[in-house]
Parts: sequence; C-alpha cells; structure tokens
Amino acid sequence: MWEALTSSVLIDVLDILIVAYLLYRLIVLVKDTRVLQMFLGLGFLLVLSYVASTLGMIVVGRIIGTLQTVWVVAFIIIFQPELRDALTNLGLRRGFGLFQAAAEIPAEEELLRAVARMSKRGLGALIVIEREVRLSNWIKKGVRLDAEITAATLEAVFTVPGPLHDGAVIISQGKIAAAAVILPITEREELGYVLGTRHRAALGISEQSDAIVLVVSEETRAISVAHGGEIRRGLTPEDLRAEIERIFLRKSGGGGRRRRRSDRQAENPGDTPAAG
Repeated sequence: MWEALTSSVLIDVLDILIVAYLLYRLIVLVKDTRVLQMFLGLGFLLVLSYVASTLGMIVVGRIIGTLQTVWVVAFIIIFQPELRDALTNLGLRRGFGLFQAAAEIPAEEELLRAVARMSKRGLGALIVIEREVRLSNWIKKGVRLDAEITAATLEAVFTVPGPLHDGAVIISQGKIAAAAVILPITEREELGYVLGTRHRAALGISEQSDAIVLVVSEETRAISVAHGGEIRRGLTPEDLRAEIERIFLRKSGGGGRRRRRSDRQAENPGDTPAAG
C-alpha cells in the first residue's frame, strides 16, 4: 500500500507544489534587492553551461563549472547580511509565511489621531506596527507595557521629558507591547546626510521585517511612513491614511469608509484626528 501511495499522482503533485512554493518564497526574498543580480548571473552561467555541454565544449564547460563553485562561495560571503535577514524573517513569520498578515492595523483611528496630535504639538515619535514577522526580539529590548492602544497613551509616552520618549513604541497583538525600544539603523550610508536617526531607524526595522513604521519629526513636525525598506515623507494625516490603505491593498470599501468618516467629522468636528 505504501508503495502504491508513493508512486501515485498525488506525490507528483505534492512535489510540484513544494517546489513552486519554495521558488515563490525565493523570489519574494530576493525581489528588489542586489541579491537578484547574483541570481541572474547564476542563471546565465547555467544556460552557458548547458550550451557548452550540448556543443561538446570541454574547456568552456570546465571553466564554467569552476566559476559556479566560485559563485557559490562569493555569494555566501558578499550577501551574508541579506541571507541572515532573509532566514531570520522566514523563521519569525507566523506559519513560515503560509498565512497572510491581518487585513487592518489595530486601533487604526487611535493611531492616526495620535500621530496627528503629536505632529501638531511637535512631539517626535516612532511607532512600529507588527504584521506577519514577529518583533519579539526587539520588544524584549524595550520597556514592556502591554497597554491599550489609545491616542492619549501614545502622546504620554512620547511627551518630553518622559522616561520613555526616546526610542520606539512597538504595537503587537493589538497592544502597545513595549516602549523605549532601540531599533536597528539602516546601513544605507547615503541616507545619513538626508535623514535623521529616527527616520533611519524606521527604515532599518522596515528592512528587517514587514512592519509599518509611523514617524513624526520633532524638528519639522512632518509625518512619514516606512515599509519594505522605503519611506514616504511629508504626509498629511489624510495622506497617511491613504498610504496605510495602499499598503494593506484595500481595494473595496475604502472610498466609502472615508466618505462616511468625513460626513461624521463634519457633523462632529471634535471627532477629527487633528483635534486637540
């Protein structure tokens, strides 16, 4: 019976599905990174090796075989940081990436209200919203709060000279999990002349996870959002709302939600996020 099962079509289908999934994850990991260029180079070597083998080019085949060995060693050495981050993120994903992240950020209105108020008051803020990749290691490095997500709580955390205003707040599992968290700084040196430490930290954590990072500049009061190693700066509260919706791919009901919310705010001006 076992032999009949292992030789059945189901095993072939399972084999194909596993390979397809692994290739998909590989493409996701290397997409928009310099690692992709190395994979393209390896693909060229493989094609050239096949052509040389087909045409009987012994010397060319041996040279390409040697280059492939050197390529593997060079790949591991040059891209060690990328490989480490990719494997770390894969292991930290819930279900190893089999399940999608939540469709919405927790307490979205409270977060948007807090960002708008802190921008108006000139309070510097850095808020990291956990999605599929767990941020447990970073949470452990901060001060555990496990508090409800409210605009008042976030304002209190980032108000100077409070003991927790330095560092980032991490939102995890529908709670303010930790404050005063020190985040990794992006290694992109060219940004050191353009962005401050708070914005480079936002980019750094967005490069190592799929988190959404909200930033309020203390100097300019500008609002920014970082995700996937990219940052958008100089946003209004409404721009921020639209950017979050874009990230979560809200293709249906978004416009209606905004219109209904605008109608409610017109009737109740005190409910607007910028109030206070």
